[in-house]
Amino acid sequence: MEPDVLGAPYERRTIELGTDDEGPVVATLVRRRADRPTGRAVLYVHGFVDYFFQTHVADFFAERGWDFYALDLRKYGRSLLPHQTPNFCRDLSDYFPELDAAAEIIRADEGHQTLLAMGHSTGGLIISLWADARRDAGLVDGIVLNSPFFDINAPWVVRRPLAAAVSRLGRRAPQRVLPFGLGTVYGESLHADHRGEWRYDLAWKPLAGFPVRAGWLNAIRTGQRRLRAGLTIEVPVLLACSTRSFRGAKWHESATGADAVLDVEHMVRWAPRLGRHVTLARFDGGLHDLTLSSPGVREKVFAEVGRWAEGFLRAGPTEPEPGSTPPTPRPPADEPADARAAAGAEG
Repeated sequence: MEPDVLGAPYERRTIELGTDDEGPVVATLVRRRADRPTGRAVLYVHGFVDYFFQTHVADFFAERGWDFYALDLRKYGRSLLPHQTPNFCRDLSDYFPELDAAAEIIRADEGHQTLLAMGHSTGGLIISLWADARRDAGLVDGIVLNSPFFDINAPWVVRRPLAAAVSRLGRRAPQRVLPFGLGTVYGESLHADHRGEWRYDLAWKPLAGFPVRAGWLNAIRTGQRRLRAGLTIEVPVLLACSTRSFRGAKWHESATGADAVLDVEHMVRWAPRLGRHVTLARFDGGLHDLTLSSPGVREKVFAEVGRWAEGFLRAGPTEPEPGSTPPTPRPPADEPADARAAAGAEG
């Protein structure tokens, strides 16, 4: 491990992944140790146009005895190399080698007995597919999905017939840039230089995202079809999302209390396809990344995750030691150079 851009107590380890058609490939595993480790660990996977910067999430788990690990996937954030197309893949299974390697490091190399996988948005789709593919390996003991990307946020004609046509294009011309993107509303709701409270590297997480390419969209659509056909995840799953979506293309204050990226009803609809043991929790006022919501909302999110982990992972007490404080965001730092409704969750 070497020092991370977040500073102490964060460390990082580069995972070498060979080469692809663009050249050398790496992933990056970030670690934040608990002061009083319990043999439990979290493996966090970010979303599309994202990387790990949510230190208050790591603090929440570390204060409760969980060692926290976050994986910047290949071609994202810390793992993005100069010769690479940002955030690009041809199939979501391309990410399985770094997930396998991270689980091996956490379990075998560092001796953790309990591993909770936590995925946001595209990361939630990826770890769902990975957990299904590796269900006989016993790599994870539970999964938390934070607003997972289970369907394309568009009318049916775009989600199905048009997406099918784009998928065919993605197989023929995977690097073709498509004439649509994420917009800036969500980014504006987050970043402290605009309308939010968070600071992060805009080179790694641009407000309007990176160009959407046909091959990436084909990979997403293929992964979503696998999920909708039904997975067999045999460990408990907590799926958490907002109670509503924001559908405007331009800024409006209502974007500060809704998912401005995905349709939350898609998450609810497809949650039962994950496996037989799925808990659904919805949070009024939640943003797309629930952990970046307003303080009152994220407090409820953390409380629900803590109760769920204690109840379903048999992980023992998840409350912090007496005298400790709830997780709060750190002061803004300079950007780095380089299926049931959970009781009370809706507030």
